[in-house]
Amino acid sequence: MLGTIFLLALRSIRRHMLRSFLTILGIVIGVGAVVAMTTLGKATTAAVQQQISALGTNVLQIRPGQGFGRGGGGPRPPDFDPSDVTAIAQQIAGVTAVAPQAQSTATAIYEGANWSTTINGTTSDYFKVQPWPLASGRYFTPAEEAAGKAVCIIGNTVRSNLFRGGGAVGLRFRIGNVSCDVIGVLSTRGQAGFGGDQDDVVIMPIKAVQRRFTGSTDVRLMLVGVDQAYSTSQVQASISDLLRERRRITDGREDNFNIFDTKQISDTLTGTTTLLTGIVTAVAAISLVVGGIGIMNIMLVSVTERTREIGIRLAIGAVANEVLLQFLVESIVLSCLGGVIGLLLAQVVIAVATPLMQVPWTFDVQINVVAFIISGLIGVVFGYFPARRAASLNPIDALRHE
Repeated sequence: MLGTIFLLALRSIRRHMLRSFLTILGIVIGVGAVVAMTTLGKATTAAVQQQISALGTNVLQIRPGQGFGRGGGGPRPPDFDPSDVTAIAQQIAGVTAVAPQAQSTATAIYEGANWSTTINGTTSDYFKVQPWPLASGRYFTPAEEAAGKAVCIIGNTVRSNLFRGGGAVGLRFRIGNVSCDVIGVLSTRGQAGFGGDQDDVVIMPIKAVQRRFTGSTDVRLMLVGVDQAYSTSQVQASISDLLRERRRITDGREDNFNIFDTKQISDTLTGTTTLLTGIVTAVAAISLVVGGIGIMNIMLVSVTERTREIGIRLAIGAVANEVLLQFLVESIVLSCLGGVIGLLLAQVVIAVATPLMQVPWTFDVQINVVAFIISGLIGVVFGYFPARRAASLNPIDALRHE
């Protein structure tokens, strides 16, 4: 019997194809929007977490000032001294390595090609704190660091723009007024959601950058690696106490430096992304309710149009439950059809959006199954009232209906 009722429902839908499509349009848009927004939200969260993990796990970033900038209109806070780097490495328990950084910008030139890039002066501890594999070449040697030799490791963006995408190891180019020998090329990291192109960088020994570019021994940033066995919050507190003492900050005065835990940054960005995804998904879900109301409306119209048909069925022996089931199945089929089209539409949107957003594409089975089940439930909820109304018709009154 159920098979016959299903065929009758399909026949009724085919009889009014355009009307049926317009009826399920709200379900199509709702299911498509919910699945697309949820999937893209998860992909964005995964991309953020991947970019944060590129900074290294259990890593503290220490900068002058009370934020990423100067923090207000006051004088610029003093940079760190190389002795601060040594003190943290030697006096704080749980610290595995400290990588000081001095940064500058300059134009790199090679055989007529030029590219403006960031110069990052640091030590070999930089690659211990946040591992960054090489695509080719080698890292600095202790002798090169101590002498401040003009050798460099370049990012893939610099390589592709300066050397026309060819090999760079062993070649010499000019950056600013300094001739630099390429000893290594970093593996590709790609875009950072908060820091631009990570591959657009030239890494040199810090003494070479301080001597040739910044003109001072000041350290603008320190990356501190923390042993997995230690709590980053405890190490952060110990570093804070040490720097307050070394920078002669008395009690009651605010720090003129800040310490960021990469895990905290990751948790904050992930939480924000998840919240925004939830809000957008909730707004998109309103279309499902609108689609359900559309189904209820068209089913009520269908009951009115087929009143004589219902009366004939009841008069020749059909029971009320059979009539109710027929219209309820028709409503569910309409809603599920809209759900299937919505799922297909969502996959098209995701396939187009992920390359533009530069996030990984993933097929989430759970959200697709849940969205389809919800579309079916909408057919049940919004189709029950019209079906109940059809089943409760009096056969004699239905046969008299014109």
